[in-house]
Amino acid sequence: MSQDGPPETIGLEAFDSALMAVVITDGPEHRIVYTNASYRRMFGDLPVGVPVREVFPDLTQTAYFDLLDRVLATGRAEVLTAAPAASTRMGAEDQPACISCSVSRLTSADGTHGTLVACLAVTEQLTATEQIRTVSEVRRRALLRYASLVTAGSQVIWVMAPHGGVVERSPGWERMTGQSWEEYRGDGWAEVIHPEDRETVVRDWYRALAEVPHRFTVSYRVRTVDGSYRHVAVEAAPVIDGDEVLEWVGTCKDVEQDWQEARREELLARASAATAGIVRLEEMLLSLTHVVVPDVADSCTVYLLPQALPHPGVTQSTERVAATTRPGLPELPPHREEHLSPGSPLALAVERRAPVHAVFPPGSPPASLTPPGTEPWLASGANSVIILPVLVEGTVAALVTASVSGNRSPLGRPETELLRLVLKQAHGPLRSALEYQRTKQVALALQRSLLTDPPDLPDLELAVRYRPSNAAAEVGGDWYDSFEPAEGTLVLTIGDVTGHDLPAAVTMSQLRNMLRGLALDGRGSTGDVLRRLDLSVQTLYLECTATCILGRVERAATGRFTFHYSVAGHPPPLLVEADGAARFLTAAHDPLLGLIPEPHYDSAVDELPGGSTLLLYTDGLVERRGEDIDASLERLRRHASNAVRLPLGDFCDALLTRVPAANGDDDVAVVALRVPRVP
Repeated sequence: MSQDGPPETIGLEAFDSALMAVVITDGPEHRIVYTNASYRRMFGDLPVGVPVREVFPDLTQTAYFDLLDRVLATGRAEVLTAAPAASTRMGAEDQPACISCSVSRLTSADGTHGTLVACLAVTEQLTATEQIRTVSEVRRRALLRYASLVTAGSQVIWVMAPHGGVVERSPGWERMTGQSWEEYRGDGWAEVIHPEDRETVVRDWYRALAEVPHRFTVSYRVRTVDGSYRHVAVEAAPVIDGDEVLEWVGTCKDVEQDWQEARREELLARASAATAGIVRLEEMLLSLTHVVVPDVADSCTVYLLPQALPHPGVTQSTERVAATTRPGLPELPPHREEHLSPGSPLALAVERRAPVHAVFPPGSPPASLTPPGTEPWLASGANSVIILPVLVEGTVAALVTASVSGNRSPLGRPETELLRLVLKQAHGPLRSALEYQRTKQVALALQRSLLTDPPDLPDLELAVRYRPSNAAAEVGGDWYDSFEPAEGTLVLTIGDVTGHDLPAAVTMSQLRNMLRGLALDGRGSTGDVLRRLDLSVQTLYLECTATCILGRVERAATGRFTFHYSVAGHPPPLLVEADGAARFLTAAHDPLLGLIPEPHYDSAVDELPGGSTLLLYTDGLVERRGEDIDASLERLRRHASNAVRLPLGDFCDALLTRVPAANGDDDVAVVALRVPRVP
């Protein structure tokens, strides 16, 4: 109900043309808010914002103020007919001797009350009936006009003193924030401003109080009655009388929906720009995490899931391929295998195909988010987390986690929807990755079906590993085999047929079976067996070439072991003793199979010291583009020497990890044998 300038600035000019004298007051003190031209002609220019009692001190003992108080208290309109208008107030052009007036209570949109007084001078030219009709009509129209103005206004209206501090109640503010009058009066209103916005808003507001701009606008987050924060837009203007600021009047408008829409559009534009021109899936996902952090979350990670997952209740595995954390928080390693144990939050998101959302005290996630035995996966000091499964053709292709830390507002439903929209940028590449995984799993299943499991030996340790190439649909020609043709003897073979396709895999399987048959008859040396195999290859498989190692481990009566072997164009075996001394076995090395019409293969024998490890491998483990093979072999020898003290399976895994091929386009097969230590 407060006025912030001349009548025309707030739309009250409609009263100026009325024949009736109109005055509008506000609050129990009946502060004058507005007077029209007729009223000013009768009583002079009245100061805005001053109580009526101070303007007309000579009427203090009359019934006029009782009438105003009564109408304000009861809400019932009253009419005063032909009442004396005696007043010593000076400045009026034509002050009447008596007046008739109508007094009504007005209620603004924010719940505050005031009065509308319509006065008419009683003259001999007007009959009593005409006076009553005119007063009634003017009062009715004034009431309708004022009610329309207030209804069209903002839901939250507030009034502050010239130098700051709320001085009048605002029911709209109370409904929005839940603050009581005692809590928000003065500067208490600032307590519900978001901590990240509070200092800036208060500083700018008090600067405006000092500089008195024509209009002051600001946007900030305010804590609402349900404890959540929403964005509001504030507009305020000073109420000025001459050179004096009487008060400030302002409005608050909820603009949360507009802010969320603008935020969404901006994030989607950034996500589109960040992923433009990126082909590799992991690079695209990493770029999207940079869009999410820090605008939406403090930490964002992405896990890729295999196409086929075990049934619920079985531990699952996934690989984290992207992780971004805002500066100031400990970084999470971008690449790590994560085991989704049954009942864990990551596993639940996969099983339910629905987001998992949790809010908790900073740094104190519930036990359900960190089951015993699991490795840390949440960012430091997190207070909330969203785990979002990304579905592609009905299959969970990826998991995305986002969290915020410290005193930052917890993540909620709006952030979940934002993550969905941002990740749509990667939907196409994820579909391609899913198809890639399906094709690769079929190829891998076919490849492994052509390979055999090692025998269970009482006194020898034997481990095998096979790592397919990165090409999804390719099956390679790498093979390995191990079997016992007779008691006390173990045959080891490893080889590689030229090519990376289905015919190469079929040929590989046939050569492996043929070599097994030739080695089982026990006739001849390893070199003679390879010679017969080469003749068979040149007869049955024209234009086929292959590399191979054929080895035979024999147990002597003394309990020691010897290794008899022949090599056809294959990287040499590596012998690593228990103390780490390592050397390649190069005594027997001949051209590959299928190359020479009259082949000949040498045989060699080396003792296997107690506790030593023998390693056979294919060229995919060592070959690198642009690197000399001797440098590659030396790297393998050095890493094998350092890893020989590990259990045999871990020894193989360490070599596959530490000696990766440069391009990943070739298969890798590994066979490792460890003999017992000599007592």
